[in-house]
Amino acid sequence: MNKFTFRRGVHPPDRKSRSEGEAVRAMPAPGIVKVPLSQHIGAPCEPVVREGETVRKGQLIGHTDKGLSARVFSPVFGRVTGTEVIQTPSGGRVPHLVIENGGEGEEFRLPPLSDPGPLEIVERVREAGIVGMGGAAFPTHAKLTPPKDKPIDTLIVNGAECEPYITCDARLMEERAAEVFEGGLLLQRAVRAERLVFGVEENKPEAVRLLREAGAEVAVLKTKYPQGAEKQLIYALTGRKVPAGGLPMDVGAVVDNVHTAWAVFRAVREGKTCYERVMTVSGGAVSAQNLLVPTGVSFAEVLEFCGGLKAEALKVISGGPMMGFAQFNLAARTSKATGALLFLTAEELNTDKAGPCINCARCARACPMRLMPMYIDGFTLAGDLPGAKRYGALHCIECGCCAYSCPAKRPLVQSIRLAKKLIKARNI
Repeated sequence: MNKFTFRRGVHPPDRKSRSEGEAVRAMPAPGIVKVPLSQHIGAPCEPVVREGETVRKGQLIGHTDKGLSARVFSPVFGRVTGTEVIQTPSGGRVPHLVIENGGEGEEFRLPPLSDPGPLEIVERVREAGIVGMGGAAFPTHAKLTPPKDKPIDTLIVNGAECEPYITCDARLMEERAAEVFEGGLLLQRAVRAERLVFGVEENKPEAVRLLREAGAEVAVLKTKYPQGAEKQLIYALTGRKVPAGGLPMDVGAVVDNVHTAWAVFRAVREGKTCYERVMTVSGGAVSAQNLLVPTGVSFAEVLEFCGGLKAEALKVISGGPMMGFAQFNLAARTSKATGALLFLTAEELNTDKAGPCINCARCARACPMRLMPMYIDGFTLAGDLPGAKRYGALHCIECGCCAYSCPAKRPLVQSIRLAKKLIKARNI
């Protein structure tokens, strides 16, 4: 069988066996939820409810018309008690709406759509606040409205799930294959694409089988990291190269995650707004689970629901081990982008101290964007941000292949993230 892939990348141990057999189970909302008003790329939402107001599960609580954004909804029936600024998993600080859980109550739903046209689907995606749920959290309605001079012929549903440990997408494909496929068909209709194809790594044979039984075209991808990165996936499945600084629409493609497809199915067919998601909890220090979790739940409450720590966790990561963010406490709240929470033991981590670059170029040989991470790192540390930009810092996808490959254990991704942040902040 031909297995689709891209050039370069790495092969980390997938460590998915801990959770891949765990069926998705729903985590009930705690007594108080604190819902982030920014769960997406773009302008943060502003509260549209007041302190003391009673809200329904699924009701709109945050919205803004100030540019690119995505609506935010209440995950519970309850009473708004105020606003609190809390640090997010990635380190920013944003307002959170605090809602006291009132228990059972009628859920708010949009009217289901039986045979929607492209514009109706896009509008429903916007109304439901759906974002890219593979982690990027880009507002999906914006992705579905490319300029007229950039027609889309291929809609790719990303089921690669190439990060180690994470299995929430695989479980969705196995447990909800027909719904995920129909969500893909709705996305295809929205962008008027001729072709709909699901890209799934070869280490998920059951997902491949069930999607094909549902009627989907499935391309089996080679198990390699970062197979699920947007540009690499497009190249693997179409042979097209997204230009530097360009977007998938520049080569006639749109890529959406399988969880996004499922959210679109629920929004269109069931009228559900986006206030919960499936996430993986894994690592050697915890009992692995796949959970359907409401937004606004603290990481501490997620851990408690999973039975607490069964061993010492040396590091806690929101997201995967390659692209995720280490947490210094468990106060951060779940959002539409929270795909995983990992509790890693000393045996699962490399704790060697970083050494000087030995000019071996392994990072460059692994980089799927064909960059030279060692030079970007060097220019950044020297304070030469124009030099870092010249060597492509802004084109880095932060996949972590460079740091994984580095024998000196240099924190290359963190260095490049810093360069990108400073280049943008100083308008270099």
